[in-house]
Amino acid sequence: MSEEIKETQATERKKRIFSAIQPSGTITLGNYLGALRNWVNLQDSYDCIFAVADLHAITVRQDPKIFKKNILEAYALLLACGIDTDKSMFFVQSHVHTHAELAWILNCYTQFGELSRMTQFKDKSQKHADNVNAGLFTYPSLMAADILLYQADLVPVGEDQRQHLELSRNIAERFNGLYGKTFTVPEPYIGRVGARVMSLQNPIKKMSKSDENANAWVAVLDKPETVMKKFKRAVTDSDARICIGEGKDGINNLIGIMSAVTGKTSDEITAEYDGKGYGDFKTAVGEAVIEELRPIQERFAKYIKDKAYLEEQYRKGAEFALKISQRTLDKAMKKIGYLPK
Repeated sequence: MSEEIKETQATERKKRIFSAIQPSGTITLGNYLGALRNWVNLQDSYDCIFAVADLHAITVRQDPKIFKKNILEAYALLLACGIDTDKSMFFVQSHVHTHAELAWILNCYTQFGELSRMTQFKDKSQKHADNVNAGLFTYPSLMAADILLYQADLVPVGEDQRQHLELSRNIAERFNGLYGKTFTVPEPYIGRVGARVMSLQNPIKKMSKSDENANAWVAVLDKPETVMKKFKRAVTDSDARICIGEGKDGINNLIGIMSAVTGKTSDEITAEYDGKGYGDFKTAVGEAVIEELRPIQERFAKYIKDKAYLEEQYRKGAEFALKISQRTLDKAMKKIGYLPK
């Protein structure tokens, strides 16, 4: 982040937004259209702080070599998607030790019953029954630390994270009630809703890389021929009319994707493709998605080859993040009664 940007933010207080994404190894078209593209658009209006949430990722077992590669690639890909380090703070979570330190403190201000009610813990416990670890259980306290460290005003959340944000608010209010104003109580960011991209094979389900059918989801880094193949195989219906309608989940999804990548309305799309077959429409959607992803893929290919540049950016981001977050951590520890360092 440039010195000029820092000074501007100090004198003209913008609302601060925090958001993070795990380095899963694959960022899907759904992740991009539903969240990441909105992150990029927020940068001019808000004081944005973004992170690659690698500490969160180890609640499930990781292969060290693959994990290391995924972290770097996630950082490079978010830069390629449009995260601008001259406008926003962007760092790797594990490089900023205050996250783990505040997470421990907040564990002690989070009730066991609150954590046990978390829907995501229940779901992941069933999915990873052989590894129901303490980190999986206390994951929301770390998420609260991520947000509260930066005194974030707003947090963009999907439906699957609303419960965690509500817990973060409860923890902040509990701590503030005991010790006086320490943390900003974050609000959910309600802005332009990103496209809700559904599975190409089961369009009543959200697009997810965890889907066992590889044709159900498109990765941002998929090759053009792979993207086209997946769209040509997309599930539709027997009606053969390109329009929004009940029971037409597959076509509704394709129209939504087309709208998101072209900026055209659903009405404009249905008028343009009136009387054309599903095959033609699937091809057109595939081509539009390929063109949307092309510049991202080109920038990613450039960034991932330049390890020195990536290291310079994430080190710079971590240094700035530590300066801001350390102030919050020190304030919280002082209020609890810890001796100063």
